[in-house]
Amino acid sequence: MLRFLGAFWIWMSWNMPIPSLGQDLMTSWEIQTIAGDGQPGYRGDGGPATQARIQNPYGLAVGPDGDLHFCDMDNHVIRRIDKHGHMHTVAGCGVAGYRGDGGPALEAQLWQPYEICFDTEGDLYLVEMPNHVVRKIDQSSQVIQTIAGTGQAGFGGDGGLASQAMLSRPHSIALDPWGNLVICDIGNHRVRRVGRLNQKIETLSGNGQKVETIDRSPLYRSPLKGPRALAFDREGNAWLALREGNAIWKMDLHRGRLHHMAGTGEKGFTGHNGPARQAKLSAPKGISLDPKGNVWFADTESHSIRMIEATTHTMRCIAGNGQRGDGPDGDSKACQLARPHGIFAAKDGSVYIGDSENHRIRRLTPLPDREVKAP
Repeated sequence: MLRFLGAFWIWMSWNMPIPSLGQDLMTSWEIQTIAGDGQPGYRGDGGPATQARIQNPYGLAVGPDGDLHFCDMDNHVIRRIDKHGHMHTVAGCGVAGYRGDGGPALEAQLWQPYEICFDTEGDLYLVEMPNHVVRKIDQSSQVIQTIAGTGQAGFGGDGGLASQAMLSRPHSIALDPWGNLVICDIGNHRVRRVGRLNQKIETLSGNGQKVETIDRSPLYRSPLKGPRALAFDREGNAWLALREGNAIWKMDLHRGRLHHMAGTGEKGFTGHNGPARQAKLSAPKGISLDPKGNVWFADTESHSIRMIEATTHTMRCIAGNGQRGDGPDGDSKACQLARPHGIFAAKDGSVYIGDSENHRIRRLTPLPDREVKAP
């Protein structure tokens, strides 16, 4: 009998579901400043990142070397925090402009880089909204080159080379699972795609109209109201944050449909711990997916970081309380933020935040040993 009970307990241990964030327990999070002293400026390269000055950090990404890279937007540079916590500039000379293609990235003039991403070769892509271009830095040579956009605002060039096409205030970039570059072309109210092999550009979604999107409408000809940020899941679907639409949508590239996933369309800061589609959002401007498929986004104008659970589609508020402020570090719910734009969910479970108008980079770390009952 004892042997049977022991075997039964082992079977139960393997087959009982482990509580997830959407079931009985909700993980608590610790938040910590890892870069910036809270004052706008440009200094501190070679020293501790927490003592450096940065100015309006936006998009972030962990590179293949494991270091965190980010857009120091109003300093017009890309910077890196190494494994020892030291700050380095990796692209941009610190002067706003559009020069330097074909030369060293550190000598190039950038103008307000908004987001970055890396391909499998370690090459870095960056989007500059005021320059209306996407540029690429070769990992081995550190040479920078424009790969999409002419530097002039407009719409045109579909079917031709992306470097000869016109963009209008591109804000967000991501690489799909097949290595194609996808761009939120917000001034044109479109999402566009650049082929990895032929470097030709096409419109993936949006028809140029800034009106409400209809759930389950066709991907290719439906309007998009403010496509501001995007990220891909493992299945190759793109998750899209609509700033003016105050909503999160999923672009099903396999079936060619748009699916409404979060936000009522009305601006606000409500609906936590309930269905994501019934929550009110406030101009989301950054988005990232973690390894479990949870969708994280910077809800910029509610000064918060929110998350859609993959398994339950429940809306959670992870950091911030809806009020603008600066900290303190520690309990993420008690830490006030100031118009965060950048967010990156890393493979190790950490989540990095560009706390833009506090001029800080912060890191969220899960504390599973401090799990609390969900309301």
